[in-house]
Amino acid sequence: MRLVLPFSTFLWLLSDAHVTLLTGMFGEIQTPNFPESYPSDSERTWNITVPEGFRLKLYFMHFDLEPSYLCEYDYAKVETDEQVLGTFCGKDSTDTEQAPGQRVILSPGNCLSITFRSDFSNEERFTGFDAHYSAVDIDECADRSDEDLVCDHYCHNYIGGFYCSCRFGYLLHTDNRTCKVECSDNLFTQRSGLISSADFPNPYPKSSDCLYRIELEEGFVINLQFEDSFDVEDHPDVSCPYDYIKIKAGRREFGPLCGEKSPGRIETGSSSVQILFHSDNSGENGGWRLSFTVTGTSCPDLQAPLNGKIEPTQLKYTFKDQAVISCNPGYHVLKDNVEMNSFQIECRKDGTWSNQIPPCQIVDCKLPKELENGFIAFSTVNNFTTYQSSFQYSCRQPYYTMIPNITSVYTCDGSGEWTNQEMGAKLPVCQPVCGLPRFSRTAQPRISRGSSAQKGISPWIAMFSFSQSGRPFCGGSLIGNRWIVTAAHCLHQELDQENPVLNSSSMFNPSSFKVILGKHRTMRKDDTEQAFQAKHLLVHPDYNSKTFQYDIALVELSDKAFLNDYVMPICLPEEPVQTEDSVLVSGWGKQFLTRLPEVLMEVEIPVVDHAVCQAGYVAMNRLVTEDMLCAGEKEGGKDACSGDSGGPMATLSQHKKRWYLAGVVSWGVGCGENDRYGVYSNVYKSLAWIKEKSGVLY
Repeated sequence: MRLVLPFSTFLWLLSDAHVTLLTGMFGEIQTPNFPESYPSDSERTWNITVPEGFRLKLYFMHFDLEPSYLCEYDYAKVETDEQVLGTFCGKDSTDTEQAPGQRVILSPGNCLSITFRSDFSNEERFTGFDAHYSAVDIDECADRSDEDLVCDHYCHNYIGGFYCSCRFGYLLHTDNRTCKVECSDNLFTQRSGLISSADFPNPYPKSSDCLYRIELEEGFVINLQFEDSFDVEDHPDVSCPYDYIKIKAGRREFGPLCGEKSPGRIETGSSSVQILFHSDNSGENGGWRLSFTVTGTSCPDLQAPLNGKIEPTQLKYTFKDQAVISCNPGYHVLKDNVEMNSFQIECRKDGTWSNQIPPCQIVDCKLPKELENGFIAFSTVNNFTTYQSSFQYSCRQPYYTMIPNITSVYTCDGSGEWTNQEMGAKLPVCQPVCGLPRFSRTAQPRISRGSSAQKGISPWIAMFSFSQSGRPFCGGSLIGNRWIVTAAHCLHQELDQENPVLNSSSMFNPSSFKVILGKHRTMRKDDTEQAFQAKHLLVHPDYNSKTFQYDIALVELSDKAFLNDYVMPICLPEEPVQTEDSVLVSGWGKQFLTRLPEVLMEVEIPVVDHAVCQAGYVAMNRLVTEDMLCAGEKEGGKDACSGDSGGPMATLSQHKKRWYLAGVVSWGVGCGENDRYGVYSNVYKSLAWIKEKSGVLY
């Protein structure tokens, strides 16, 4: 016999039994003397073993053995420990004998045995056989003949073996083929929910122990409701030996539960429940699902307070239920003397409410804010300030008017505020009435050299007088109820004309002079006058003390003036004054540099063309700038004079019948000379600055 072995084959010859052991992954087996005739009375066995995870493939390239009935003379037998896979003889298959031909023989496992036997004689020449074997991989994942090799979820084949894996959420058991879930601690704290076996309604995992805990506050009772679809592996004779559910609720226990009949509803009587589900390593049951709900200790019914409501409205309140008490519009919840929009109470585990229901109290807007220079008139005699009460603002007439001009009725709304249909919660303002003196002129003033003014006819005029001597030195005009418009040169000492620098040291100290309103007589006190201390002195930023450009200033009074028939403001101009317009100039200045008048004087003169005015001062090298106005008559005789500086040049609007401040007495040469017109600071040119600094807009 000639045996050809590959490089990986180990060969042991057991001479007594004529057995050859082969462990290579492939090889070739031949009868003795092949391809010559094999000897008679010979027996040889080849035992082939390959590693676990492989099987053996055997096929014959040449086969020629003595034919005999049922191969009783010479034969080749292929077998395993448990079965004969084939007995072959002859050259061609017949009814009584079988040759392997092109047949491939596969072993069921990793071992295969081939036995060759020849009897004592051969009448003809037979050449034997040439066989080849090789190890082939077993696809354990495809071959489910052995149930022990089937994976629970996924099977993965590799050369020589296989391994198992599990779906997401599962873990591979220690047997390396069973899939289980990690479900040892599932905690539920909500008042309702669903709990089920893993993958329900698909079969639940094997070899698992799942613990589900429902933990709620004391005062709640947990109720379980199993669905009708219930399938947990059972035994016909023994109660739940394989898979089961056990429920522990306080000191009570339910179960074990298994089989196909749903446990239905279980009232645990506890606020803490543990559900244990155990499965063994076998079975394909659909599992279970339950819903849990809770009930709580009941609290007494609630009665809404008068003028209030309770939400939510329900027939029964139990532990942890909350109720919100709120009030109807115009009412507030009153709790511990504190007003609230709403108040919340809660049902406690002992069946009592966390607080008593507070009352609803009507909203009180309290007394409304006072309106400066205004009055409040309630719509009821008792001056109620509660919800839907109303009042009306009015201004002190005729000296103040309401801005904006609205229906000034305010009503107490549901939020506790006084509101107006047009203004909301904003307040109107009582604005001083300007340019409307309470006295009208009974006769035209004498034109010749001015005339005594009627008392109260120019209620906006102010007198500036030194605090120590009481002598007047300048005039001014009231705007609003706190500001005086005057000439800038009235507020400082005489400057060096070569170096006219205006600074704080050259300005008058506000305490060195007084501002008097309601004044009529020059040196004698009037019963209508109001004296004020100056608080702030503001000079126009473009003022030039040498040329008198922008000779205008503002004086803020220490207190607001009390407006009456003799003290009222003049209006600020809305448009420039026109040439030939008639203006009225007032003051207590010396009459043509002779003496002070007994009372306030005034003169009516026309506005003069700017070029005409400038022509009168060319010879004197004096410049009349664009911020200046001129007034007077060519022949002279009517003019402001020394002491009138800062006083008003007023003009009457024929359309609105109001007096407007057109100019401020500034400078001139002499008093009422021929072709020498009086020069005034043009208020319209400084209007933006006046409004910005004083806040007076009218």
